[in-house]
Amino acid sequence: MNDVLDFVSVRLDDDNSELIILDQSKLPNELIYHHYHTKEEIFKAITGLEVRGAPAIGIAAAYGLYLDAKKQEDLKSEEFMANFKRTKDYLASSRPTAVNLFWALNRMERCLFDHKEKSVVEIIDLLRIESENIRSEDEAVCYSIGEHALTLLKPKMGLLTHCNAGTLATAKYGTALAPMYLGHKRGYDFRVYADETRPLLQGARLTAWELHEAGIDVTLICDNMASIVMKKGLIDAVLVGCDRVAANGDTANKIGTSGVAILAKRYGIPFYVCAPMSTLDISRSCGDDIEIELRKGEEITTTWYQKPMAPSGVKTYNPAFDVTDADLITAIITEKGIVYPPYDLNIKRLFEGGQ
Repeated sequence: MNDVLDFVSVRLDDDNSELIILDQSKLPNELIYHHYHTKEEIFKAITGLEVRGAPAIGIAAAYGLYLDAKKQEDLKSEEFMANFKRTKDYLASSRPTAVNLFWALNRMERCLFDHKEKSVVEIIDLLRIESENIRSEDEAVCYSIGEHALTLLKPKMGLLTHCNAGTLATAKYGTALAPMYLGHKRGYDFRVYADETRPLLQGARLTAWELHEAGIDVTLICDNMASIVMKKGLIDAVLVGCDRVAANGDTANKIGTSGVAILAKRYGIPFYVCAPMSTLDISRSCGDDIEIELRKGEEITTTWYQKPMAPSGVKTYNPAFDVTDADLITAIITEKGIVYPPYDLNIKRLFEGGQ
């Protein structure tokens, strides 16, 4: 077994001015790292799901913004800032739903404007530091989420997760998988059930791979099997990550999450959302305000098959995310603590410094 926590999905090689990305679209069959130097390559890596998971996308975008700025050190201040803005907007257009993407890019922009009186060379170095801080802080955030989540869990529990919210999707540990990794080190002996998570199969390709490599007891199930394992009493809690949480607690996550939450409610199983503060978006009042990414139909009809598995020309509908209503969520676990209903009041308190 490998220590998958040693795998780094996004890493900056500053000496060679490149971003090293573990290609998640090739897992579990191939372990391939790409070395990217341009904003166009990084944009393609994000849209092509070579790097995915809200925190990892944000980290990649921040590094991409820095690497592009690094090439512009000969520009005058005004030209440098104009180019920075164009690159920021370009990277922000790569995917619409994961708020971490915009959060990280906006944080880099604030760094720029907070130091705009400095020389271009000094600003570039500050952008490097900020991008590295975004990565290192995410690792600490995920560890903290794992610790808070463990207070809600007991040894030997059966846990169900949907999609991939593990170390591959973050700087380290993951969000929903963080308590599984920390619990494994402490002898909790969790039994984890991973939904395959169609149409991109990130539960099968990534979560099952991560947990199996780590030596954690993991069972892969098809998405339409969640009900039967719950009914049989095999699931004690559901933990999922998220790409955006609205001010009222509605949560956008990988397509199918809402259905799992409905089933958990039916069987009286707690449903926990593991959410870094960077995914809480109080500018969105509710889930209806969250833009849902629509992807190509080929992901349903042909991508994972040797031969097409649907009639040629059939219409497709392929949303990448759905929204889980707040009343289906038992608690939202952040690095600052556990948030319970009423979410509209308690999320606001969290931003005001409450616990």
